[in-house]
Amino acid sequence: MKTLVVVHSPSLRAGAELVGAARTLGGPVVAVCLGPDGAPAAEELRARGADEVLWWEDGALAASPGEVALEVLYRVYTEVDPRLVLFSATSAGRDWAPRLAWRVGAGLVTECVGWDVDGEGRLRFTRPVYGGKAIATIVSRRPVQMAVVQPGAFPAPPPAPNPQGVLRRLEFPVRGREGWPQIVERVAERPAGPALEEATIVVSGGRGLGGPEGFRLLEELARVLGAAVGASRAAVDEGWAPASWQIGQTGKSVRPTLYLAVGISGASQHLAGVRARTIVAINTDKDAPIFGAARLGVVADYRAVLPPLVAALREMLGR
Repeated sequence: MKTLVVVHSPSLRAGAELVGAARTLGGPVVAVCLGPDGAPAAEELRARGADEVLWWEDGALAASPGEVALEVLYRVYTEVDPRLVLFSATSAGRDWAPRLAWRVGAGLVTECVGWDVDGEGRLRFTRPVYGGKAIATIVSRRPVQMAVVQPGAFPAPPPAPNPQGVLRRLEFPVRGREGWPQIVERVAERPAGPALEEATIVVSGGRGLGGPEGFRLLEELARVLGAAVGASRAAVDEGWAPASWQIGQTGKSVRPTLYLAVGISGASQHLAGVRARTIVAINTDKDAPIFGAARLGVVADYRAVLPPLVAALREMLGR
């Protein structure tokens, strides 16, 4: 089965995971990388195991990312003629996948976390449903299948020392059309630590913090640990944390080694975005669902726990 992996260069780690996922199917893997710094990104994808890497970068993508990407991906799709197309569940992947699937008449499975092959050689995709309370198995009725894969669902393969894949820059232009939406302004937050999706430690807060001042404590703890700060939807809806921090079914998916949940009840919609090796919970409600998912739990007010914890970590780590 020939697989086309679609990568947005700013989400290169997620792209490497997709290449690793595609390699498990045994067929040729072609990756197409869109976005800035295409050449080094293409080299990275080749090192991760892609048999061929196509890359395209142009200022038009930044102006109209959805429409321009669709034009590029449609041309690549018709050239490659894949049976499976993989996207990562990033903002770009979630935007591009349904557009391309509709144009080519392919089946589409979103928020995929795995797959296997049935006795008839068909791919059976798995994805969480009902806020992560159950896992659905989906088989596409269309000959061409597309899947949006959650970051962290598959491990990224280690880079090969002497990759043999082919690199090719795509030179064709894409001109904007009248009526296409245009991005007129970008407002970017300055990251204070590692990217949320790539962090090995995530410190996350919920409605139980009681207000935005609680996140100042979380940020202090995150600086000591070298962690990223996240939030539940409830905290974001209250305006205590920016939307870019939101974790869960309607936010970002994280796969840290350690996830510290502070004042988070543990609703299934939130835990659907958390695939952590270890969860540690701090909550005043001893019956909060988060304790059912946590390996370690502290039933206490976070304001009595975090300051001495930060002080002890500073002394322990010399920070």
